[in-house]
Amino acid sequence: MDYRPPNPLLLLLLLTSLLHIWQCARGKSLEPTAYIIDVVNLTIGSSGTVQSGTPVTLRCLVIVSHDNSLHLTNTFQFTRDDIPIHSYTTSKDTVLYELNPARAADSGNYECQVTVKDKSRRSSSQRLTVTGLQTPTLLLSKNELYENEDFMATCSAPEEKGDFTFRFYKKFRTGEPQEIKRIASTRNSTETKLVLPQVGDSLLYCDYEIALFPDAVLSNHSNKIQVTVKVLYISPIMNVLPSLNVYEGDVIEVVCKVVNPPMNTEVFLTRDRRILQKAKVSFSHRFKVLEGDSGDLVCKAEWGNVQKETSKTITVKELFSKPHLTVKPIDLFEGDNFKLTCSVFIYVPEKISNETIQLSIYKDNTKLINGDIYTAVAQPKENGNYTCKAQAASVSHSFVKESQTVVLKAKIPVSKPMMSVVGGTLVLRKSFQLICRSDSGTLPIKYTLHGPNREREVRIVRKPGQQAIFNTSAIYKSSDIDEFMCHAQNNGNRPPMVGQGQQLQNSTKIIEPVSEPLLTMQPNMGDISEGQDMTLVCTVQRGTPPINFTWHHTETEHALAIETSKELKGTYRIHNVKGEHKGTYYCESTNQANETKRSRPVVIGVKMAGWKKGLISVFCILLLLALILVIFFKRHHLRFKRKRMGELSVKSASTKAERLSLTQAEVNEVANVTPGMIGKSVWSEHISGSESDDQHSVTAPENPEPRYTEVQTRQVDPNRAPVKKGTDTVYSEVRNSKQGVPEKADGQGSVEYAQLNHDTDHHSDHGNHGSHSVQDDHLDEIDNSAVTDTANHGE
Repeated sequence: MDYRPPNPLLLLLLLTSLLHIWQCARGKSLEPTAYIIDVVNLTIGSSGTVQSGTPVTLRCLVIVSHDNSLHLTNTFQFTRDDIPIHSYTTSKDTVLYELNPARAADSGNYECQVTVKDKSRRSSSQRLTVTGLQTPTLLLSKNELYENEDFMATCSAPEEKGDFTFRFYKKFRTGEPQEIKRIASTRNSTETKLVLPQVGDSLLYCDYEIALFPDAVLSNHSNKIQVTVKVLYISPIMNVLPSLNVYEGDVIEVVCKVVNPPMNTEVFLTRDRRILQKAKVSFSHRFKVLEGDSGDLVCKAEWGNVQKETSKTITVKELFSKPHLTVKPIDLFEGDNFKLTCSVFIYVPEKISNETIQLSIYKDNTKLINGDIYTAVAQPKENGNYTCKAQAASVSHSFVKESQTVVLKAKIPVSKPMMSVVGGTLVLRKSFQLICRSDSGTLPIKYTLHGPNREREVRIVRKPGQQAIFNTSAIYKSSDIDEFMCHAQNNGNRPPMVGQGQQLQNSTKIIEPVSEPLLTMQPNMGDISEGQDMTLVCTVQRGTPPINFTWHHTETEHALAIETSKELKGTYRIHNVKGEHKGTYYCESTNQANETKRSRPVVIGVKMAGWKKGLISVFCILLLLALILVIFFKRHHLRFKRKRMGELSVKSASTKAERLSLTQAEVNEVANVTPGMIGKSVWSEHISGSESDDQHSVTAPENPEPRYTEVQTRQVDPNRAPVKKGTDTVYSEVRNSKQGVPEKADGQGSVEYAQLNHDTDHHSDHGNHGSHSVQDDHLDEIDNSAVTDTANHGE
């Protein structure tokens, strides 16, 4: 047979086809499935209420809408009262859950929840009620028994389930039933041990209860079983020989036995719950009685859980008393002599005497002496527990009695007390507390404090750790502390120990509060000049260093400086004093007494520096000289102007107009000094922008426009000077330069005075006007004209 290798092309085609099919299938499976749970429905059999033992079927149906049902699975979960009871996963849309048979424990509210992938839906709740319980069955291990004999009882309901509570009952033929035991169990059967103490015939039965929501359900009674309880004859017989009344030291015999007992019967002899003897069926017990053995002897027989007993009361009489140990003195201190005495009292002298009793004294169970007296000096090694023993040494009576224990502990005398101040610091003029303490001494200790100007005060220390603290009033001198004394006493038979106050000087830090401080200034003068240095010294008369000094200035909120000094004064220096340093100053002082004292305020003034005063004086002098010079030059200039005006020539001009060239300042000066003017109509021509030389200098324009003013003149007083009647026209021209200086007119000098042309009769009326000249009248006329012209020009 020839072997041909496969065609590679066919293999490649086959592999490609398979890969394509696998990818298509994989792609289809990865596509998301669209679904929705429409309905979840739960049904319970044909009825919601059934009898116990009836089969019940729960049916859960789900309806799901989807696009591909091949990949959907449904998880069904049944719950009763919200507790899951059954779960099942399937691709089917219906699941059945059977309760076969249904019992009372199956009663409750049922629901069905269906989960499809990540979606779930729950059905509506359905109620199932199962009525009736199974009748329980009672079983007993035996029905004939002895009194108090235990036996086993079993109560069961094998077909029920849930949480059970079983009850067992006993009922005599006459009388009401009695519950004898109750047991809780999660199982449907319970076994327990019962005991019937009463003799006779009785009926036993049981029932049970199941806890259901909301109430429990109780079953019927079980079958009843008759039980017979018989008497157990195991009461012991007891004899005490020789008698129930004996003396201490006598030997007695106790016989205890049970007649015809059942097997495994035991007999016990007890006294005060202590077993003296134990045996099977019977025994005989011998022992020597002592004075404390009086009481009941009990003979007890036991078989299983059944016990019977017989008792006898014996009385033991004492031959002599219990020894008594005493110590003197009772209040014993170290160094004192003490005495221990042991004694007994004989009750039956005919049976025992003092010669037959031997006394011994023991310390910590070690014999010290054979005798009834022990003496020694109290010291720590003698402290301990002492007892006394009395031994009867007769032939018929041999026993020992022991006394009570006496604890001997000698007290420690109080040591010399030491005094100290609470906190270790004493502030003069303040109350304080003193502690009085002794390093050794048995409590209680009585402390008494004596001090200057005070009644004595007592403190009693009774407990360890307690202190004798005395509240003490203030002292004013450190030497007063030496006058304190403390007495300590814990033994009334000894004088008290005394502690002196001098020891307080070494152990106490005494602080004297500061006195009121005094604030002074250096240099010592009322006011200080600017630029100087100033030192504020705060001084106290007394106070324990270190002392804190604080300086304050009322003009500032915070303290200027704080200084801690070991001396009674502190200094604060201010360099280069200025005007802002003036004002009120005060200082405060304090020390460890925490009492702050304030000084009286000091007012400090700051004077101006000397060079400033000199500079101001020079300035004032120069200002005064300048004022004087101004006034002087002003007056001199005014006289000069008047003099020039007086020399002004007046010329007549009938038809020709005269030109007058004046500066504004000269016109104003003339107006101020000329009292009047001859009435005329004067036209003044002014250059715009001219002002007085004494006030301002304003640059005039290059081609100023002339302005004219008409001034109405008044009539001249005929009594003053003869003038020409009528009105003449006078023109004046005033020009100002750009620098405020009047320009020259018609080639004349720097100032040309106006020429007045008018027809005037030059007459002098010397008779009416005295020395008043025509020149003066012309000056008045010029002055008035200039004033009017100036006023109009100002407007």
